[in-house]
Amino acid sequence: MEVEIIRSKRRKKTVAARVVDGRIQVRVPEGMKPEEEAAVIAQLRRKLESQQDQASLQHKAEALNHQYLQGRAQWSAIRWVSNQQHRWGSYSPQSGEIRISDRLYGVPEYVLDSVIVHELAHSIEPNHSKAFWELAGRVAHAERARGFLEGLQYRQG
Repeated sequence: MEVEIIRSKRRKKTVAARVVDGRIQVRVPEGMKPEEEAAVIAQLRRKLESQQDQASLQHKAEALNHQYLQGRAQWSAIRWVSNQQHRWGSYSPQSGEIRISDRLYGVPEYVLDSVIVHELAHSIEPNHSKAFWELAGRVAHAERARGFLEGLQYRQG
């Protein structure tokens, strides 16, 4: 997202940021040093973009749940994580949380959809039973997505 910097004479120490019309608007003290300003803006940008990504992931999960699982999946939260190096996603039955590996940033949409539906299906069928695979396999291009992920796993090593 584009960043708009607003330097304020009234601000002395605090910095604020928000999304306005698809841009990140950052308000900083007028006298802030350029290197300090750049670091603060980078941090705020990551935080706001992450919040936007999380909301987008939630909307995607809701749509996929209705489209492929008739709204039967139940989860408390879905979010991107950076600490999953061996899994593409995970579902915790205790907390109801779905975690999606950030290694999937930028993959084709059908691949991400397949991983999300896989994790949503775990909220209905906890193991990899025949019933589970019937649910997870409903997503468009499921086999193709599985092949893509196998290739990606091989490449990432």
